[in-house]
Amino acid sequence: MTMKLNTLKPAEGSTHYRRRIGRGQGSGLGGTSTRGHKGAKARSGYSRKIGFEGGQMPLQRRLPKGGFKNINHVEYFAVNISSLQKLAERKGLAKIGIAELVDAGLTNGKMRVKVLGGGKLSAKLDVEAHAFSKTAEEAIKAAGGNATII
Repeated sequence: MTMKLNTLKPAEGSTHYRRRIGRGQGSGLGGTSTRGHKGAKARSGYSRKIGFEGGQMPLQRRLPKGGFKNINHVEYFAVNISSLQKLAERKGLAKIGIAELVDAGLTNGKMRVKVLGGGKLSAKLDVEAHAFSKTAEEAIKAAGGNATII
């Protein structure tokens, strides 16, 4: 037998009828319509404040404030020297700047770039970046290249 769209049915027990409240006493859900008697929650237009815990001290006030945001913090995009080595081998470069890193997809060009000393560097490279780690700078100079801060 082939399956047709007009014969499809939901799995057994996966669908439920929606409760129709406020449709008279005969439905069993008329009268107060599941709201109980009187009080704020029984009125139309009631909405509880977000985080309100019935008068108990709310969680966001029980927990201490933490940390602070340093407005002078500078975020860098990290690039390892092993990535520079691969890029130099692939494209035959002797000088690597921000433009070359953007073209290779190693950074987006909006963030500052910091070169880190992860991996090995054997190519003689002139590297331009916003910052260098000590190990990266030493590795670049040991390979005979230059590390220039922009």
